[in-house]
Amino acid sequence: MQSHTDSSVNQIIGLDGKPMTINDLPPKDTKRWVIRRKAEVVAAVRGGLITLDDACRRYKLSVEEYLSWQKAIDKHGLPGLRATRLQQYRPPGLQVGRD
Repeated sequence: MQSHTDSSVNQIIGLDGKPMTINDLPPKDTKRWVIRRKAEVVAAVRGGLITLDDACRRYKLSVEEYLSWQKAIDKHGLPGLRATRLQQYRPPGLQVGRD
């Protein structure tokens, strides 16, 4: 995959309808992933602002974790990114913490 420095996209339209650049992304050391930050990273990758590899490296995410965010947005919109609501959106066989 190409890195951001090779990308021709310098800005995209962010969640609020305003231009978003690489400088508007969450900090690299983000530990608390609120809905908005997850959605910004997904929007940046989808818009070509950064690549999936760049996002995973920048935020120390696995590809699976990023893809779960993307799938949650596609299936349930932004509410699907709520960590406390995750079990509600998972198929019955995938629920965590159930005996």
